[in-house]
Amino acid sequence: MSSEIKNIQPKELWENFYKLTQIPRPSNHEEKIQDFIFSFGKGLGLETIKDDAGNIIIRKPATPGMENLKGVILQGHLDMVPQKNSDKVHDFLNDPIEACIDGEWVTANGTTLGADNGIGVALAMAVLASKDIEHGPIEVLFTATEETGMDGANGLKPGVLQGDILLNTDSEDEGELYVGCAGGEDANITFSYAEEDVPMGFAGIKLSVTGLKGGHSGIDIPLGRGNAIKVFFRILNEAYQRLGVRLAGIDGGSLRNAIPREAFGVLAVDEAKIADFAALVEEITGDIKNELSEADPNLDISIEETAVPEKVIDEKTQVNLTLAIIACLNGVIRMSDSMPGLVETSTNLAIVKSDPEKKIIEGACLMRSSVDSAKEELASRIKAVFTLAGAEVSFSGAYPGWKPDMDSLILKTMQGVYKKKFGKIPEIRAIHAGLECGILGGKYPHWDMISFGPTIRFPHSPDEKVNIKSVQKFRDFLVETLKNIPAK
Repeated sequence: MSSEIKNIQPKELWENFYKLTQIPRPSNHEEKIQDFIFSFGKGLGLETIKDDAGNIIIRKPATPGMENLKGVILQGHLDMVPQKNSDKVHDFLNDPIEACIDGEWVTANGTTLGADNGIGVALAMAVLASKDIEHGPIEVLFTATEETGMDGANGLKPGVLQGDILLNTDSEDEGELYVGCAGGEDANITFSYAEEDVPMGFAGIKLSVTGLKGGHSGIDIPLGRGNAIKVFFRILNEAYQRLGVRLAGIDGGSLRNAIPREAFGVLAVDEAKIADFAALVEEITGDIKNELSEADPNLDISIEETAVPEKVIDEKTQVNLTLAIIACLNGVIRMSDSMPGLVETSTNLAIVKSDPEKKIIEGACLMRSSVDSAKEELASRIKAVFTLAGAEVSFSGAYPGWKPDMDSLILKTMQGVYKKKFGKIPEIRAIHAGLECGILGGKYPHWDMISFGPTIRFPHSPDEKVNIKSVQKFRDFLVETLKNIPAK
């Protein structure tokens, strides 16, 4: 199935992407892909470096006669988000991605595709290997562990790279040039709980929330998609208040930067009230399906009998946890005043999981904002909600935003190149997501930066797909841009 993508044009790019799909590369497990890229650079006879943060840097001299151009850094990240449908058997640490052609798109069979940022990486590899693409001095920076903390960008040392212009390949709308991005920060939430005996005459019931689209917690947050954790606790809240249903365990969401698509939990329900519970679930399901009829029409909420749990979470913690999750801010908080249509501030309740061995329940939110003070105020609101509920709250993984420079020389250059090549001026955008440009620009403040890429839809979810025609245009745009880089 996967090998058919090798025949798509531009062939050299898609052959590289196919190779990437065959190498497991989820975040924090990137040794195989790092070794592959390092060997790739060495095999071309190019200067190749691996730094302490796991970044790979490959340098290629200028095409003869173009040595006077400013140095360009092509940049993309090596890791991918490991998400799959619940019914898909796939081991992201060992199994290749099963890519396939679906009309005008390339997608994957039940998992994320890794086009984010694999297409950008594949194009950079093609430039490095090419004998006929004209360019000035080039460095390619392949960063590590972008998706779960931007570790590679944070670990890059100043003074290592020699270029003047950064072309980040991690945007997801062809025909648009990105000149700014949001900063972000994680909220880490921990409830400690005691165990209580299951009340006499109670049965075990598994509650499953599935079928939601999920998606990127920044790019897709304005789409109003359902949050499986929110749905789960909405049901639990009503079931506890009306029927005394108890919570034994919860497993909701999996990645801090993905809208949670699924949530599963084991409940203890009075045997005499199971029919009432089923009716309640059906009632609430109807309400939520109606609310999400456009944004998430495939929501499925199901219950099934399971073994009676040995213990349940103590009642006080269950109530506090439930109410805090219901009260927790989620989704778009504010739209931008300066760029109409752009989300300024948002938050995603991403993970809630119980650990019976440690007797804790851990949660995670990812907050994003292009305004630092707004992000800090949002963090204080989330901390207040969960602190009042008795949880411990800490923050980590903060990274800065990237402020637009509308006088950028590379911006004007690329606008002119695109208009000449494709007959129109590309749109100028900022993105409500974390791009490495913010961090990298802090280490190399003299860099002139742009982010661009092909058209990718539903990144960070098993519905991820990349438009084939947009990849050709992405490649052609980069090739033409490299010919027109300003002189030093």
